[in-house]
Amino acid sequence: MENNTDKFKTTRRNVLFGAGTAVVAGLSGANAAEKQGEQVTDAPVSDKTQERQSFYGAHQAGIVTPRPAAGMIASFLVLAKTPEEVERLFKTLSQRIAFLMKGGTPPVLDDKLPPADSGILGPVIPPDNLTITISLGSSFFDQRDWLKAHKPVRLSRMKASRNDALNASLCHGDLSLQFCSNTPDTNIHALRDILKNLPDFLVLRWKQEGSVPMLPPKPDGSHETARNFLGFRDGTANPDNNNASLMDKIVWVNQGDEPKWAHHGTYQVVRIIRNFVEFWDRTPLAEQEAIMGRNKASGAPHGGVGEFDIPDYSTDPEGKVTALDAHIRLANKRNKTSDENLIFRRPFNYSNGVTKSGQLEQGLLFICYQADLEKGFITVQKQLDGEPLEEYIKPIGGGFFFTLPGPANEDDFVGRTLLEASGYQVTRIKP
Repeated sequence: MENNTDKFKTTRRNVLFGAGTAVVAGLSGANAAEKQGEQVTDAPVSDKTQERQSFYGAHQAGIVTPRPAAGMIASFLVLAKTPEEVERLFKTLSQRIAFLMKGGTPPVLDDKLPPADSGILGPVIPPDNLTITISLGSSFFDQRDWLKAHKPVRLSRMKASRNDALNASLCHGDLSLQFCSNTPDTNIHALRDILKNLPDFLVLRWKQEGSVPMLPPKPDGSHETARNFLGFRDGTANPDNNNASLMDKIVWVNQGDEPKWAHHGTYQVVRIIRNFVEFWDRTPLAEQEAIMGRNKASGAPHGGVGEFDIPDYSTDPEGKVTALDAHIRLANKRNKTSDENLIFRRPFNYSNGVTKSGQLEQGLLFICYQADLEKGFITVQKQLDGEPLEEYIKPIGGGFFFTLPGPANEDDFVGRTLLEASGYQVTRIKP
């Protein structure tokens, strides 16, 4: 369970997720309030609200973009059927996302009309490091005869694995939007904006919010890998997103038998994985570490010293150091062919309250990207089937999607290459 994180100072999330103290210019929240005369109802302070990502480029933002503190996946039923309707859907999505990611002041309308914006972020919308990533499910293509022939080759409807207990109301969808930003409110604001502007084309089916803990940098300036709700670091072995050639190999569709329009896109996997945290918390530490294959405190693999040490399974054929069925060993066998099965992870922790049986409803909003869905997640999941960790986790939702290529510039829009491949004559957006 492995990925990277980014550092952030105090944001609204410190309060919403029970951080207990706030860090402002190196002072505790109590000291800062005493020093500056802050009030309990004052908004928590952040110096990150003006961070922004570019909407334009060969690839959509929000995939290899550094992961911020708050994430959300929303899945939709798409009512747009004709090429003209789908074009309007894609254009409207692109225009709204471009504005929300850039930030700015919404137009002022006649007060006899609904306001242009919900106002939950104030009269001026901050970019707050927001990214919104558009992906399409298998059903989007299957339900439109004019698009069936252009479906990505490996896109399929997610099937249940042996440990799954999938809730139909939390699975699949015609279209998914991944929201990532510094704060949960920014993600909710963006979702409400899109629902307001596309009520005739999008019906929200399900959503899942998540977060990752914010940590200060290490003394040497490097960053720690975030922990999941099982207490283990999540992302240690993730491929380096700063290595463009590696991303071309693992993440981006650029060649092979995939349709040309899909080049620069990627396959998205979403899994809502419940953790039985009460059961896990009563499990001996040695057993936890054996199940995962890592030291819980440091993140180091068994036999290693540091988190990023690479285990050598060739010297441990009988599993005396790292059990043969340890999670990290099954997920990545580290042999001559296992590089073909690498995936790029972007997960978030989630907490949904309490179940009817009085247990915490917590777990992992697992999100990963890969150029080949079958060699990537599907193969890795088959390798993990039957692992000891299954006793403590239960996948309950999610889906497979194809993330569209990015818009080249301001007169382009997400989905244009697919529409043109279908033979439909698109018109560019006027800047």
